[in-house]
Amino acid sequence: MRIAVAGGTGLLGALVVAELRRQGDDPVVLARSHGVDLTDGTGLAAALDGVEAVIDVANVTTTSRRRSVAFFTAATTQLLAAAARAGAGHVVTLSIVGADTVDFGYYLGKRRQEELLAAGPVPWTLLRATQFHEFAGQLVDRSPRPFVVVPRMATRPVAAGEVAAHLVRLAHGAPQGTAQPIAGPEDHDMGDLVRRLLRATGQRRLVVPVRLPGRAGAGMAGGALVPAEPHVHGRQTYAEHLETLAHRS
Repeated sequence: MRIAVAGGTGLLGALVVAELRRQGDDPVVLARSHGVDLTDGTGLAAALDGVEAVIDVANVTTTSRRRSVAFFTAATTQLLAAAARAGAGHVVTLSIVGADTVDFGYYLGKRRQEELLAAGPVPWTLLRATQFHEFAGQLVDRSPRPFVVVPRMATRPVAAGEVAAHLVRLAHGAPQGTAQPIAGPEDHDMGDLVRRLLRATGQRRLVVPVRLPGRAGAGMAGGALVPAEPHVHGRQTYAEHLETLAHRS
């Protein structure tokens, strides 16, 4: 199949593109570096010519409600309209477990994306996933030394590669609306994941757990980002993820 990947140069997008190629599909990367701007539609029509399905993993790094809502509103509106004009028969979009209930700034943008997808002109599938194993490392990278600021968060982290493979399976199938969410095999506290990563990589930094204010913070700490059954179970544990990091170094 000829399948477009919105955000195909990011962490997850690159894994999706690689999985499509592994399965013999023809991936089309939708990203600024490939001449496509999702937020204003530049290059979309040409890129989507002949595309049968779209996998949307485009992202913006922000905790701001305004920036998140603006990005996902613009990008999703442009992508769905262009996919419909191109005759694509299926859009598969990635979201986050809890985005529909936790009123955190970034999640509100994802919630808007979900709403636009469901009301849009192309048959669709929505997959919500828990945080990737790599999320702990992203928190480390974003925090000023010698600290690592970590939100109090109950999570069931999942391997990004397993999410990528599942997105491709969904794109090959029929549109199903909201699919079962995907999560990793074990429950964890995000602060503990960060501490284990620091030990595994030999970094001496002080982990500072912070409970976010209000109901959003209570939801994160209380398990709102962990799916109830039934859901798709990833296999790779966090310990196995850390082992792969050690082998790369």
